Amino acid sequence: MTDQPNRPHQPYDPYGQQPQAWPGQGYQGYEDPQAAQQYTQQWQGQTWETQNHRSVSAQAPDPETAILTPQSPPRRPEAPAAADADASAPGYGPATVGGNTRVTDAQRARAEGRSPIIEPGMQPAALTALLGLLLAGAAAVGTYALLVPLVILQAVTAAGWFRLNGMWPARQGIALGFAGALAADAALLASGRSPSAILGTLGVWVLLALVLQLRSHADPDERMYGLMATVAASALAIVAGGYLAAAADAVTVGAVAVAVAVLARALPLPTPASVVVSLLAAAGAGVAAGSVTDLGTSGALLGAGAAACALIGHRVASYDYPSRFVHFTAGVALPLAAAAPAVYLLGRALA
Repeated sequence: MTDQPNRPHQPYDPYGQQPQAWPGQGYQGYEDPQAAQQYTQQWQGQTWETQNHRSVSAQAPDPETAILTPQSPPRRPEAPAAADADASAPGYGPATVGGNTRVTDAQRARAEGRSPIIEPGMQPAALTALLGLLLAGAAAVGTYALLVPLVILQAVTAAGWFRLNGMWPARQGIALGFAGALAADAALLASGRSPSAILGTLGVWVLLALVLQLRSHADPDERMYGLMATVAASALAIVAGGYLAAAADAVTVGAVAVAVAVLARALPLPTPASVVVSLLAAAGAGVAAGSVTDLGTSGALLGAGAAACALIGHRVASYDYPSRFVHFTAGVALPLAAAAPAVYLLGRALA
């Protein structure tokens, strides 16, 4: 292109009609692949106007050339196909090993072939064992002494279940589940520790949770999630009241067996071996605890049954990358809460 000295200077107007690129001019900013990569990295977070000014200043070191040569507006750099797919996909992007900031820990771990199961560990197991020993000792003292650790267990169960399901804060649901547990305890004491009080309270609380969710203005899917979480939390907290309905000797043996089983499960062993060791340790603890009660050697069966239910609760609290809060709430309470029906039923059968 030749210079034209008699051509009047036309200032560039960014808001008017923009000049067109000359044929064959191409896009000068992408001749160097490294420069194209640098331009693509700097594009995010900058305005269109600053990009245009930067392109003019970079391509026109000579003032005269910059005046006489029409500049084409910078085109938007083409993003890779993977970035377009990520931008169009709702929610989180696909899991990558490279460290996409929008990828959750669960997605990244699944992409890397790791398991989404993280067990609570020794510290929550120690708290479970402590709470189990409190239940065992309080049951030997009396019914009202048993209420103290039982209420703690029911409160932690309701809070831990909501957080395990990713619903936090959920004060109303936690309060409703805990209130159902207190109502079940009161009904048990009023009815002479009849198990029908647990079933009656559970039915009332399911209906109450349904009515409250129907009055909610949230989306239908969110209301369904809230209903399921509220019903499950209430059911677990209410069913934990089975310790209050069971015989004192059965509570002592079952709580001691759960405490030993959870501690054995936290040992650094392979999962199949850890489960077998936990059940055997619980059976031995059941025999030891049964020797100081009226159950005798039949405490081995009660201890093994209670430990099996406790391991199920322990497994549920370990699912899908739970947080530290989940480990110290659901990881502590679910083994004991899940073992309550087995303690009641096996206690009656072996008495």
